[in-house]
Amino acid sequence: MSDTAPPRASNVELRHIETNGIHLNVATVGAGPAVVLLHGFPHTWRLWSEIIGPLSTHHQVIAPDLRGFGASTRASDGYDAGTLAIDIDGVLDALAVRTAAVVAIDAGTPVAVLLALRRPDRVRRLVVMEALLGSLPGAEEFLAAGPPWWFGFHAVPGLAETVLIGHEAQYVDWFLTAGTRGRDVPPDIHDAFIDAYTGVDALRCAFSYYRALPTTARHLSDAVAGGRLTMPTLAIGAHPVGAALERQLRPITDDLTGHLIPDCGHIIPLDRPGELLSLLAPFLAADQPAGPHNHLPRR
Repeated sequence: MSDTAPPRASNVELRHIETNGIHLNVATVGAGPAVVLLHGFPHTWRLWSEIIGPLSTHHQVIAPDLRGFGASTRASDGYDAGTLAIDIDGVLDALAVRTAAVVAIDAGTPVAVLLALRRPDRVRRLVVMEALLGSLPGAEEFLAAGPPWWFGFHAVPGLAETVLIGHEAQYVDWFLTAGTRGRDVPPDIHDAFIDAYTGVDALRCAFSYYRALPTTARHLSDAVAGGRLTMPTLAIGAHPVGAALERQLRPITDDLTGHLIPDCGHIIPLDRPGELLSLLAPFLAADQPAGPHNHLPRR
């Protein structure tokens, strides 16, 4: 690999934060303008392990386990992106953060986009990667042969968790291998992902994201019908999504930059963390220096 893994943060603090009727496990580190990192499937906050350290030298980094994932509450419902956006809004309230840049990948991307559309006062910069946004125009070429096979498999209530119980490690390994083009995922991150997706309830929560996709699509359509993304936005593509996300965003975004990372798998923060940082650092640098009004008064 030509991409060298950046140094990791050694002083990450894990906090359980109450929000929207649940508790989220949230990793925090650093000081400065806030940056929220939202993972996808099959990840936890540990997806960002190789970029949190460098980001935290100039930013307050906030990386939650999304609802149902990792050490966050395995809720019975609420896996549509609209509810998840409310979860993240509540985390920022709990941390007394007034505004944040939001960086998201995969299942975290619709969450970030809905938060930005609904709360443009709160999201000052937006970075999204390797995901599709419901039924918004622009992804027709990518979807010409139909969505990826696992979307249908995961969407059938009760099926995937029944079939996969006892084989969670092999299933997660398949996604990690495909998403990093066979790169050796650091053992501690690999094991954390396996642990997070082991057991019927853990699988149910993960697949609930897919079962809520029709609701997420409606939320996105409703949000863009009444608003636009007004903050600077960066769309990053790799394999397999490529430029499809950028094409979906182009008609609804005032200030959009698109970038494709060549020879990179879907799980960009693990496959090409150095290149991802080289894109994030200058994009986020416009937020510096940190101002005193970035945080809400603490109650």
